[in-house]
Amino acid sequence: MSLFSGLYVGTTALRVASDALNTTAHNLSNADTLGYTRQQVSQSSRHYNILAGATVSTSAKEIGMGVRYAETRQVRDVFLDQVYRRESGRSAYYEVSYEALVHVQNLLGESGERNFSEAISDYWETIQELAIDPSNAVTQGLFVSKAQTLIERATNVYKSLVDYQNNLNNEVEKHVKKLNDYAKRVVELNREIAKIEGGGVEHPNDLRDARNYILDQMAELCNISYSEDANGYVSIQIEGVDFVKGNIHYEMMMSENEYGYSIPFWPHIIESTVNADGERVYSPEEVAKGQVFNLEREISSAANTDIGKLKGILLARGDHPADCSEMTDAEEYDKKIAPSIIMNVEAEFDRLINGIVTTVNKILGDAGYTDGTDATDNLLFVRINTEGMNAAEGWHIGNIAVNSKFLQEPALLNFVKPDDKVDQETADKLKEAFEKEIYTLNPNSEKRTNFANFYNDLVFQVANTGEVNKLLYEYQLDTQEETSFAREQVLGVSSDEELQFMIRFQNAYNVASRYISTLNSMLESMLNQFGA
Repeated sequence: MSLFSGLYVGTTALRVASDALNTTAHNLSNADTLGYTRQQVSQSSRHYNILAGATVSTSAKEIGMGVRYAETRQVRDVFLDQVYRRESGRSAYYEVSYEALVHVQNLLGESGERNFSEAISDYWETIQELAIDPSNAVTQGLFVSKAQTLIERATNVYKSLVDYQNNLNNEVEKHVKKLNDYAKRVVELNREIAKIEGGGVEHPNDLRDARNYILDQMAELCNISYSEDANGYVSIQIEGVDFVKGNIHYEMMMSENEYGYSIPFWPHIIESTVNADGERVYSPEEVAKGQVFNLEREISSAANTDIGKLKGILLARGDHPADCSEMTDAEEYDKKIAPSIIMNVEAEFDRLINGIVTTVNKILGDAGYTDGTDATDNLLFVRINTEGMNAAEGWHIGNIAVNSKFLQEPALLNFVKPDDKVDQETADKLKEAFEKEIYTLNPNSEKRTNFANFYNDLVFQVANTGEVNKLLYEYQLDTQEETSFAREQVLGVSSDEELQFMIRFQNAYNVASRYISTLNSMLESMLNQFGA
C-alpha cells in the first residue's frame, strides 16, 4: 500500500468516526423527545482495489480502501411495537369504562339540591307517617310536597346522565377528527419518506419516528393493523377496513342518528346518492352497513374486541337516552341496553320512578281521590311534555310532574272514606307497596328489592361494577407498562450507553487522526530526504 493510499484509508476512518459521533450526539440531544427511536451506526469496509488476479496457488492481490458509513438504522423491535400498541389500546378501552362508571357513581351520589337518595328516603318516611295517622293534614301536605321533590330530583339526576352522554358524544366527534388528522399526516410522511429513500442515499429516521409516534397515538384510539411496502409506504386498517393505503386517506365520516348522536362510518364501502346541491347523502340503512365499530359483538380479549378508546366511549355513551320500556324484552335489553354503562343506569333508574309513579297513582285512583271526570288529569302524578327530555309514551322521567291541583290543595287527599271514616286501608296499601320485595333492577337481575331499597341497590351495582372495571384497568395498565418497558429497553436512549459510544468513537477519531499524522510525517520526511 502506498503512503497516499494509506492517507485515503485514514481519511475514511476519520470521516466515519466523525459521523458516528454526530449520531451519538443526536441520540443524546433527543433522549427526552417523544417518539424518538435510538439510532445506531452501521459500518462496513469499502471495496478492495484488486492489483492482480488470483492464481492457482495464491490469492488475489488487493489493497483495502478503508471503512465506510453504511447506514444509520433505527433500533426497533417490530413484535414489541405490535404488542405495545395492542395493549395500549386495550388499556385505553378499560380506562374509559372505569372512568364512565366513576362519573355515573358520582352523579348518583350527588349532593346538595340534587340529592335523590335523600328525596326518596324522605318520601318513604312520609308514607310511613301517613300510615300511622292518615288524617293528619300536615302529613298529607308533606306527602304531596315530597312527591314533587322526588320527581324534581329524579329529573335532575336523569338529565345529568343525558348531559354526560352528550359530553361523550362530543368526545366521539373530537377523536374521529383526530384520527382523520393523523391519517392525513401519515400520508404526507409516506410521500416524504418514499421520496428520500427512493434515492438510496439516506434514511429519514426522524420522519419514521414521527410516523411511528402517530401509529402509537392511533392505536390508543382504535384497533389498528398496519404494514409497510417496499417503497416505504405504510398502510393502516381500522377494524379491518382500509384507512390509509399508500398515499390515499379514506376519510372516516360521522352521521347523526335521530337522537343527535354521532355514528362513525366508512363512506367508501357503502352506496350514496347526490342531492340537488351536489352533496353526497347517505341513508340511515347505508350508514348502518358502514359503521366503523360493531358494538353488538361480545367484548373479549381473546377476540381483540376490547381495544380502543373510541370504541369504549361509543359503548359507554350508547346511541340514545334509555328508559324502562326497553327492558321488557330480555333479549333486546341484552343486545341494546346492557352493553352501555349510561343507558343501563338510565333504564334502571327510570324503572324505579316508573314503578313508584304508576303504583301510587293506581292505589290513589282505586281509592277515588279525584276531583273531576277526567281521571288521568286528576291523578297525583300526570304526564307533561318537557322539551329535550324523554318523549317516549308511558310514565318516564322527563314527562312526569305532580298534579298542580294537589299542590295547591293537598286536602283533596284527605284519606277519608265516603262514610267519613279515616281511610287507613289506602295508607296501608301505600306503605305495603314500598315494602314489597318484588322488583328487580333489570331483566337479568335475580335479586328482589323494594322501592325503599331500589336506589341503594342501583348505586351499589354501579359501585361494584366500577371496582371490577378498576381491577381490569389496573391489570391492563400493568401489562401495558411492562410491554412499554420492554420496548423502551430496545428503542430508548440510555445516556450511559451513549456516553460509552461517544468515548469509543472519540478514541477511533483520535486514532485515525494520529494515523494520518504519522503517514504525513513519513511522507514529509521522504520528500525532504530525497529532495523530491
